[in-house]
Parts: sequence; C-alpha cells; structure tokens
Amino acid sequence: MTEALMNQAAETSNDATQVPSMPENTQPSPAEVEAAVYAIADRSRHAARSMGRANRALKDRGLRAIGAALLERRDQILAANAKDVEAGRANGTSAALLDRLTLNDARIVALAGALENLAGLPDPVGNVVRGQTLPNGLRLRQVNVPMGVVAAIYEARPNVTVDIAGLALKSGNAVILRGGTAAAATNEALIEVLREALESVGLPADAVQTVDQYGREGANVIMRARGRVDVLIPRGGRELIQTVVNNSSVPVIETGEGNVHIFIDESASEDMAVEILLNAKTQRPSVCNTVETLLVHSGSTVLPAVAAALSKAGVRLHADDRIRAALPASVESVPATDEDWATEYMDLDLAVAMVDSLDEAVKHIRTWSTGHTEAILTNDLRNAERFIAEIDSAAVIVNASTRFTDGGELGLGAEVGISTQKLHARGPMGLTELTTTKWIVQGEGQVRV
Repeated sequence: MTEALMNQAAETSNDATQVPSMPENTQPSPAEVEAAVYAIADRSRHAARSMGRANRALKDRGLRAIGAALLERRDQILAANAKDVEAGRANGTSAALLDRLTLNDARIVALAGALENLAGLPDPVGNVVRGQTLPNGLRLRQVNVPMGVVAAIYEARPNVTVDIAGLALKSGNAVILRGGTAAAATNEALIEVLREALESVGLPADAVQTVDQYGREGANVIMRARGRVDVLIPRGGRELIQTVVNNSSVPVIETGEGNVHIFIDESASEDMAVEILLNAKTQRPSVCNTVETLLVHSGSTVLPAVAAALSKAGVRLHADDRIRAALPASVESVPATDEDWATEYMDLDLAVAMVDSLDEAVKHIRTWSTGHTEAILTNDLRNAERFIAEIDSAAVIVNASTRFTDGGELGLGAEVGISTQKLHARGPMGLTELTTTKWIVQGEGQVRV
C-alpha cells in the first residue's frame, strides 16, 4: 500500500467516522436524518476512492482480517444474535425467518470460509473485457472498474452483512448497509468487527457503514441519494423488494423471490428424484433456491416414492386432484389452489401438480415462475435441451438440486443476491457483477476527421 493511500485511509477513517450524535431519547427529524445519511454517503464516496485504488494483495489482507476477527469475536457476535432471535421469537416471527436470522458457530465458520474463498479469487478490477487497435492507431480497452458506492437493503439476514461487505471490498467498492430492525444487535456487532478489521490492515473503515440507526427513514433517504449512491440492491421478501424498486431514484439491481419449480418427466429415475427433491425442499427450506412447486409427468412412476420420502421428512403437500388421487394412502395432502402455485412458502410446504407433457410443464412454469430457478429431472436428452431452451429464468438446472443456485456453490465466493432481472446482472451476483466498465483510449496525437 502506498504512503498516500495509507494516509487517505487514515484520513477517511478519522475525519468523520461517527454519525452526528443526537441527544439521548430524542427522535431525529426527517431533515436531521437526511443530513446524517447524506454525510454517511459522502464518507462512503471518499472511502470508495481509496478502495478503487487498493491492489489485490491489500484487499485480500482485509478479507482475511475480517474472517479472523469473526472467529476471534464469535462469542460477542453470537450473544448479540441471541438477543435478536429471542426478540423475534417473542414477536411471533415465523420459523423460516428465525432460521434466516439465526447465527451459530458453524455459520460463523462458514462466513469466515467464504471470505477466505473470496480472497483466493481473481480481482475483477482491471480485467480487460475486450480491446483492439483501430486502423488509425488508437488502442482501445474496455476494463472492469468498481461501481463506487453500493448500498444494500435487506432484512433479518446477518450473514448478508458479511457476504455483501466482502464482495464489495474485493471488487473495490464502499458499501452502505441497511439490515433491518430484526437483526439490529447482530448487525451492529458485525459492522464493528468489519470496520476494525479493515482499519487493522490500513483500509478505510468507512468502506463499510450502516444506516440502521436511522430506521426506515434512513432507508428512505438512501433510496433518494442519487448521485451519492451508485447502485442499490434490495434483498428480501417481495414487499421489501417492490418498495425499493418503486420508490428509489438510485439505480436498482432487483433481486427476486424464489418461486422455484422442479419438473419430473416420465424418464426420470426414482432414486435420483427422491434424493434431489429431499435436498431441494428440506436441506434449508427458508432460502430462495428451495423448491416450492413440483410438477410430475402423468407417465412417471416415481410419485409414490417421492411423496412418501417428502412426507416422512415433514413436508406438507398442497396437491391438485390428480396428484391426490395418485398418492399412497399413507401420504396426507391438502387441496392446492391458485394461491399455492404463486406462493414462496420458505417452509416445509410444497405445491404439487400433475402434467401430461413437457409443454404443459413449461406453460405452468411460465405462468407462475418468478424467474429465479427451474429444474428438470430427466434421462431424455431432447427433453433436457428443450427445457433449457424454453425456460426463461436466471438459472435452469438439469438433474441436480435447485439449492445450487448460490454464489458460493457456483464458485463465485459468495453472492449479493440472485438477480432475476435482465439488465446488467442476472443470477447469483458475485464480484464481477459489482463492477461496471469504462473505455480506455490511448493515442499518439490522432484527431477525428
């Protein structure tokens, strides 16, 4: 790290790391919140300039320092998380959301491991996307560069605090986080750890900041901070995402809810179908890549075994009339409605329908899908190829669990979220998706004629 960069990092950290304090028990006015959040964004902009110049070795030291600090201070983090979980339980938070909220020793170890994986990945900054030399001698390069200031609004997911911060730092960005009231104590502890770890290696602490202390109004100000914030990424339920999409003047990369489908065609083997369905539904039901609807070809023979295995695992089946008629007597179900086809349960519930063809399966998916992930289980190559060609979702999977739609599982180190839109980024968003590009034109006195 150059002396100039070290000095700027220290300046950024020491100048104004603290949000202007309010008198105790005083509710800040909207104008005061706006001023305070804009000040945070301006410090982020200053920190982003340092991060944009930091080399890979320095950024990787920062990631490894964060990972080590998470492990060293796990007791403090888990104690804060226990407060959030207890408050959530007292407030009647659903089991699915409590699972997302909960950290444990294994999950903290996994977060540290993900940071180590990120440190081992190539730095996207400076990567040449394309280039050429024109007939007039001008040398062109299009290269990846950091976004600048990335803001994220999410809910009840403290692991996202670490994932987004790690990805933003490795890609040379500064990040502003709004993690929601449900995880307030956990996020406060995590952000303290993150900022101190960055300072320990000479990176600006203000590369990671939060507006949680300003609640919902703080989030509203971030959505209006066009020119101070370069991109805003919402991650959570449909209501949160649509609120951000509809109200933000800052450019938004929309992550989507996961109404995920698996289609079992008539050629799929029973053993594979049972194993994949159990994994896709029960491994962690509260996440967005969990299967929510199962479509079974009327010519398939695997339904009794799949339904029995799911039922034994505690999955409640919401089935159409044809499925209910074909289920073993030992497997209970409830009648499915159109609401079930549209529902992301995030729990041990599964909608099940029978279809007579691949065309019918594709039609059902096109009607009800959120564009996240769809899978086909088949031993018919033509069916697999047709499914890939005709399904328009961010991820299409053949003969594997939908749980693989994940940045870590796909070798991206971690993810900011799963983008279901089609502009800039689609699918799991890793390091490259947190960069944009710029053109570099080098000449020797050329002028346009």
